[in-house]
Amino acid sequence: MKATDPAIADPLAKLRAANPRIRTGVGGWTFAPWRGAFYPDRLPQRRELEYASRHLAAIEINGTYYRAQKPAVYAKWRDETPDGFVFSLKAPRYVAEHARLADAGNAVTGFVSGGLAEFGDRLGPILWQFPPSRRFERDDFAAFLDLLPPTLEGTPLRHVIEVRNESFLCTGYLDLARAHRVANVFTDSADHPSFADVTGDFVYARLMRSEASIETGYTAQALGAWAARARLWADGAEPDDLPRVQAPIAQESSARPSPRDVFLYFISAAKQRNPAAAIALQRRVG
Repeated sequence: MKATDPAIADPLAKLRAANPRIRTGVGGWTFAPWRGAFYPDRLPQRRELEYASRHLAAIEINGTYYRAQKPAVYAKWRDETPDGFVFSLKAPRYVAEHARLADAGNAVTGFVSGGLAEFGDRLGPILWQFPPSRRFERDDFAAFLDLLPPTLEGTPLRHVIEVRNESFLCTGYLDLARAHRVANVFTDSADHPSFADVTGDFVYARLMRSEASIETGYTAQALGAWAARARLWADGAEPDDLPRVQAPIAQESSARPSPRDVFLYFISAAKQRNPAAAIALQRRVG
C-alpha cells in the first residue's frame, strides 16, 4: 500500500484543526481485533501506526510502561505520524515501584532524557501511573514531584499522575499536584479511584466503559455528554456531574478562565470498540 492510497489519507486533519485543544484517542495501536475492523484488511501491520495517526488525534503509548525504547524508535514513530498528531507516553512502571519515590531521580531522568526529545512537537503528556499498593505519603510524593523535569531541551513538559489507591482522595494530594502544576488523571472506572479535580494546566481522562454491543463503544447520549464535558474543560470551566474530592476553586468574577488542552483516551473495557469511540467523539467536538 502506498502513502497516497485513500486508506492512508488524513481524514481527521480538518477536525484536528477545527478544535485543536481537544484530542481523543486510544491506548496503543497494535491489537489484532482491530485488523479488518478499524484497519483495512490488506493494510500491512508495519503501517498500522501510519493509518491510526491519520484517523485519531492522539495515541497513548503503553509499551513504554514495560520498557523504554531507543531514541531511533521514537524518531521512527514521529516520522510515521502527521502534523498535529500527539503521543502520550506511560512512564516505565519501575519508576512508580521504587520503595521510596524520593530515590527515583535517576530513573526519572533516564527515561525523560533517554530519547523523548526525538518526538519533537508530537510529544504530549507523560503519564506516571502508580499501582494500587502505592499509598499517599505526603513528603515522599512531594519529593517525587520535585524530580519531574519541567522542560526537555528547552521545550515545556506536561506531566500527569494516575493514582489507584484511595488514600490519594485528599486535599493534601491535590494541593501538591496544583503546586507542581501536574495534572491528575480522571479515570472513568468503577475499579479505580475516580475524581475529576483539575490540578494542572490541561485535563487528561482515561475512559474505561466502552461496551462491545455498541458499535461506537458508547451510546450517542454518552458521547454527547463527554463532548460537553470536554468543551467545558477546554474553555477553562469544569463539569459539575463528575465525582470530585473538593468543590471547584472559585475564580474572581473579573478573571477570564484560561483555556486548556484536553486529552480523552478510550482504554481497556471493550477494546475492539475504542477506535470507533474516539473517532465518534472527535467528530462531536470538532
